[in-house]
Amino acid sequence: MGFGDLKSAAGLKVLNEFLADKSYIEGYVPSQADIAVFEALSGAPPADLFHALRWYNHIKSYEKQKGSLPGVKKPLGKYGPVNIEDTTDSASKNAKEDDDDDIDLFGSDEEEESEESKRIREERLAQYESKKSKKPTLIAKSSILLDVKPWDDETDMAKLEECVRSIQMDGLVWGASKLVPVGYGIKKLQIQCVVEDDKVSTDVLEEQITAFEDFVQSMDIAAFNKI
Repeated sequence: MGFGDLKSAAGLKVLNEFLADKSYIEGYVPSQADIAVFEALSGAPPADLFHALRWYNHIKSYEKQKGSLPGVKKPLGKYGPVNIEDTTDSASKNAKEDDDDDIDLFGSDEEEESEESKRIREERLAQYESKKSKKPTLIAKSSILLDVKPWDDETDMAKLEECVRSIQMDGLVWGASKLVPVGYGIKKLQIQCVVEDDKVSTDVLEEQITAFEDFVQSMDIAAFNKI
């Protein structure tokens, strides 16, 4: 098992492919297996190896908790694809036997996010924010059909409609109208309007229409549909 040489482009590619359908080196939570592989890298993977870079940045966020992560560190040859041998640091293995200092990539300047990956990440964030800001806000509207009834057959219906249409407010648009017989020579005004739900309520409409008490006896909602 292994990833080949994790300090080489070929090894990083193997790691990237291994993480294509995995969040962690082993299991479903960060563990010492992730720390072992993380510390074998010489720095952040390039931006085109996005699975490996995503994993790298995630494990890097556990800098202060890395010692408390579950599991036990094993040799690199115990992780990764079964058909690949670990060759990381094989050339310099003997030279490092006397060096007891731990290599901690977490706080090192060398492991800082590369300029290229930072640029790509910032461009993607800017594109996302731009798309989000340009997305039109959905305005809830309703189509309402009103029945406005006069007092009797002597009511001037033209004047009644003129009074109704004189009601103007933000979010209200008047539409088509017609006179509908109701009996005994009396006709009611049936008029369409479109309202923005947050700005115009049916209660306000009724209050303003029935305020023309010389012409209007009552107002009813014949139809109400969301647009």
